[in-house]
Amino acid sequence: MTELEKLNFFTDPSLVGDPSPYYDAMRESCPVKREPHHNVMMVTGYEEAVQILNDEQTFSSCISVTGPYSGFPLPTDSDDITDLIEETRPKLPMNDQLPTMDPPQHTDHRALLMRLITPKRLKENEEFIWRLADKLLDDLLAKGEGEVISEFAAPFAMLVIADLLGVPESDHQEFIEGLNLVMKDGISIGSTQGTELKLNPMEFLYQKFGAYIEDRRANPQDDVLTGLATATFPDGTLPPVDDVLRIAANVFSAGQETTVRLVSSGLRILAEDPELQQTLREDPERINNFIEETLRMESPIKGDFRLSKVPTEVGGVEVPAGTIMMLVNGAANRDPRQFADPAEFDLDRRNARTHIAFGRGIHACPGAPLARTEARVGFERLLERTSNITISEKVHGPEGDRKFDYLPTFILRGLLTLNLDFTLAEADAK
Repeated sequence: MTELEKLNFFTDPSLVGDPSPYYDAMRESCPVKREPHHNVMMVTGYEEAVQILNDEQTFSSCISVTGPYSGFPLPTDSDDITDLIEETRPKLPMNDQLPTMDPPQHTDHRALLMRLITPKRLKENEEFIWRLADKLLDDLLAKGEGEVISEFAAPFAMLVIADLLGVPESDHQEFIEGLNLVMKDGISIGSTQGTELKLNPMEFLYQKFGAYIEDRRANPQDDVLTGLATATFPDGTLPPVDDVLRIAANVFSAGQETTVRLVSSGLRILAEDPELQQTLREDPERINNFIEETLRMESPIKGDFRLSKVPTEVGGVEVPAGTIMMLVNGAANRDPRQFADPAEFDLDRRNARTHIAFGRGIHACPGAPLARTEARVGFERLLERTSNITISEKVHGPEGDRKFDYLPTFILRGLLTLNLDFTLAEADAK
């Protein structure tokens, strides 16, 4: 075992800034291998991760967001823990959220969710996205510099989701303040402090969407929230209010997190490469593949977890029932067996979109089309309105000696702050 492999992926702060050497060491040793601290089987190979993502019969998602900190009663000597999972599920953190559900519950709730994210609604939402991007950029670019996560990426993602779900504009500020309070006082999911999750950070969203849904069921209107409140399961039954508010809360929170990390990672890459900026200004159609390569290189979700229900085999490695598997998206997306020269950013990479940054199988991210649209619009408008974007050296240091701070979690991959300097395009400079 190498020194890198001995590190505790879940708590070691040295792996937060750049986990890729750890990923490479684990994959080169074996793409399916137990780490020594929590007995978690780390899946760092692409084919192996895809196999598990596509096999909900063998693997449960009940611990998908908490992994070794779920409180699940392990180890077990049973060769089939399906019944134990169902007995324990009500006690597990985030058990009411779609990512932790298994069929048939997941099937019904996913179908309900997809009735909220229809092509028609996404098209209507895109019109808002273009207007919002320019509105936020007006203030940011006027200064010629700024912290782009708090001033652009975060409010952009939050307000786009708010519009998608029909949150009244008069309530937008309350959501901003309420969610900031949750982030400040709550326990971050996947914290590298090794804390077992006790507080559900969804409570604020539950309260707000619960009130919206109850009001629209009693007083229907011609708006998105009424559509949300009256959406039915595939069998035509009206879901309990709790089921609908949990789905709305999940869309609201998960949709923001991924987009903020995608946009900020993409902006950092652009700001370090003026030639890439100019290429995309001259040919905006290539922004789409830029987004896919950014997702591959800087996967917003480092990985999530599965629990083996029965004994199985992955990548030639025996997996007993009751094994916690971490599907390390960030590592799988740099597997040289799938992606040639995986550490290189290649704008023309033909298979970039085969990445698993948005997952696969029944739990593939339902908001992926929205995240891609937000990123495309944000990058296109910023590039069109500037002639140059650079990293702020007074904040992050000179080229070759940059200093960036990343979210201290083993689940999320993203910058805490990103300060950029802008040279305006001629039209905006006037």
